[in-house]
Amino acid sequence: MTPRSPLPGDTARHDGWRQTHLGRLIGHALRRFDARVLQLMARNVEVPLALSNLAARDQVSAAHVHITRHLSLHGDRLGDLAERAGMTKQAMGALVDQCEAWGLVERGPDPHDARARRVRFTPTGLAWLQAFQGAVAQAEAEFRAEVGDEVAAVVAIGLEAYAGGNNPA
Repeated sequence: MTPRSPLPGDTARHDGWRQTHLGRLIGHALRRFDARVLQLMARNVEVPLALSNLAARDQVSAAHVHITRHLSLHGDRLGDLAERAGMTKQAMGALVDQCEAWGLVERGPDPHDARARRVRFTPTGLAWLQAFQGAVAQAEAEFRAEVGDEVAAVVAIGLEAYAGGNNPA
């Protein structure tokens, strides 16, 4: 016997999970948060004007934010940076090329391996990083104001525990 297809009237009732499951909500929340951070960056007078203009014109994307989030202050090899960001080395290379053209990062020698290159923040990139830190703090404060301190604390603890957990195979 074949299973019965949902009737048109039942479809909405049985299909709502696709719009409200946790992964989708986390994805929407991340996009909203990143968009707000970039909006704040575009308005920050401490951000170099050219970068502020790029952010204001939506030229800086969440993908570019991966470099801001994952590049260590002492610099990293491209492969290590890509791995931390969950991207391919080729995709990260393209982002680094663009960020290098914008003056955020530079490639230089690796002090531990003469054959390798290291990606580092430039002084402009460090100014961008400082502004990013302030924008993240403001976006987090706005989140707390919108959902309340208690809910914000529970969300942060839950996401930290979930993100740090083992991935099931």
